Amino acid sequence: MSFTQAKCMAQPTTASRLPSYLWRCAPDGLATRRQLRALGLRPGGQDVQGEIFRPRYRRGPLIAYLYRIDLAKPVRPMTPGKQSALAKAMRARRTCPVCRQDAGYCIPASLGMCVPCAYPEEQCAA
Repeated sequence: MSFTQAKCMAQPTTASRLPSYLWRCAPDGLATRRQLRALGLRPGGQDVQGEIFRPRYRRGPLIAYLYRIDLAKPVRPMTPGKQSALAKAMRARRTCPVCRQDAGYCIPASLGMCVPCAYPEEQCAA
């Protein structure tokens, strides 16, 4: 193990016996789920190979699991059925239940309706 690797090794804070690394100090050949996805890959059922810790100021560290890139599998392609189901779900999130119009954005859950329906008096004043 080189000096750089030893310097980047973190103290394990979990009960697991996985190799632990500090933020941006993971060795080559390991990647997080998001990094795998950016490469068009998925973990593909392999076990977690390590953890990476990102320090935070007031709370405990963020932990991301690392997977081997050479054992990762390609992302499954989008099927026509899945694509149409996702399109329907997004259309439902954009449709206002009050005026039944496509708002052009996802309706906020806090309002439950589009902004013009939630605040009609402000739309008339403008």
